[in-house]
Amino acid sequence: MIDIDSIRIKPGTEVSLDTFDPQSKAGISSKDAGVELAEGNLEKTEELQSKLWAEKKHALVLVLQGMDTAGKDGTIRKVLSGLNPTGVVVWSFGKPNQEELDHDYLQRIHDKLPQRGRIGVLNRSHYEDVLAVRVHDLVPEPTWSRRYRHINEFERMLTDEGTKIIKCFLHISPEEQLERLRERIEEPGKNWKLSDADFHERKFWPAYTDAFEAVLTRCSTDHAPWHVVPANRKWVRNAVISQILLDALVELDPQYPEGPNDLDELRQLADLD
Repeated sequence: MIDIDSIRIKPGTEVSLDTFDPQSKAGISSKDAGVELAEGNLEKTEELQSKLWAEKKHALVLVLQGMDTAGKDGTIRKVLSGLNPTGVVVWSFGKPNQEELDHDYLQRIHDKLPQRGRIGVLNRSHYEDVLAVRVHDLVPEPTWSRRYRHINEFERMLTDEGTKIIKCFLHISPEEQLERLRERIEEPGKNWKLSDADFHERKFWPAYTDAFEAVLTRCSTDHAPWHVVPANRKWVRNAVISQILLDALVELDPQYPEGPNDLDELRQLADLD
């Protein structure tokens, strides 16, 4: 069993990513065991998703952040592929367009959050406004530094209104990132993902590390915790996130609503057919 507590950031913890091993197996004995665990979790998650959809009492948001090539797209494909697509919404957030810039920075996120009954996945998120914005000096420090408080208050409001939030930082090493970029060069089906910027951004690795550590330190709360997921091994990443997702749904404990009071009457109507 994966010890999720060991990768969940407790509120008030000063985080150093050096203390987390991206190559860790997270207590899983083998790749086969990890794949089996993820598949078993998916089966259980499917049933709970069905109840979540029927009950329409809560929504669930999974936030995925990480360095380029950390596996956000792969996580979505592997961990959520077996769920009912009607009840899952996925949004990828890149550089904001002009219309989005004309609003406050949280507006575009709020617009895309799932309705009650659905699971929403954010591939990048509102955290870009204290990550890329900070690393590349896109706004002054007094502006981005107050956003940690905004984000915590935003997530508190969402939680109070029935949205469960889980956040996963996909932790890979710079060596693993370089290997994955090289693979994209050699695989024609992945060439489209590449650009010069992927390699130029690598020189900002220390700055991004500082920015992610600040996010993990300042924005992991009891109601919206961060998890540092070892992601060098894709099968470990998938197993761990499948467990985090399943645990969140179990905590919500969705139930099927009661049906009509008089089922005997409905049986009689069915017999008429």
